Amino acid sequence: MTDLSREEAVARVEDLVASVEADRMPVPVREIWVFGDVTLGLDPVERLDVYLTKDILVGGDDSDTDPEELALGVDGIGETVRADWAAAHTEHVRTNANGYAAPEKCLAAHLVDDDEPVHLEVCNASFDDNVTQRLEGALATGDYENILDPRGACLWVDGRRSEDAFEKLRDGEFVLPTLSGALEMLGAEPDVAEEAADAVRAYRAEQEGATVRGDVV
Repeated sequence: MTDLSREEAVARVEDLVASVEADRMPVPVREIWVFGDVTLGLDPVERLDVYLTKDILVGGDDSDTDPEELALGVDGIGETVRADWAAAHTEHVRTNANGYAAPEKCLAAHLVDDDEPVHLEVCNASFDDNVTQRLEGALATGDYENILDPRGACLWVDGRRSEDAFEKLRDGEFVLPTLSGALEMLGAEPDVAEEAADAVRAYRAEQEGATVRGDVV
């Protein structure tokens, strides 16, 4: 799939939010943000960047499904993802390199088709907290590809969508700085901010189809 028109990108986000509202997810989702091109008001949108804040299943999930009865050959069902979700959506169960059910990959498989120009960032921390955490880590190591573009807009929190944010998104009314400028505002030196912004753009340009990145803070 090629670039999305701005109208298509906003409609796609609305569909994604509706899916989270209506469907049982592999893990509870608490926040949905967008960042990057769609937030900047660009048209077309090369890639649709979405951030999901999820809960970690502590002490197992809240379903009555016995993971042992599923026979999926995947560890972590009922521990990292809900067992009843896995039973209903076996085609969307995804694992990490160790064969353990990966919540971020399961969310991506449920919400996004493989050929869509959509990137999901999935974390247990809120968007703002993770932006800060990622930037601090990148500045310490020089690994700027992991920086999260701070120019985001919160669309949905704990079951409530922000109609005001959606309206601004449709109309391209968010006023945001350049990426390097945003990184400077968060404490990066000007030359480092420029280098980091270039690295983020280069990493993003290499991505094709649906992609997902998950971390735990």
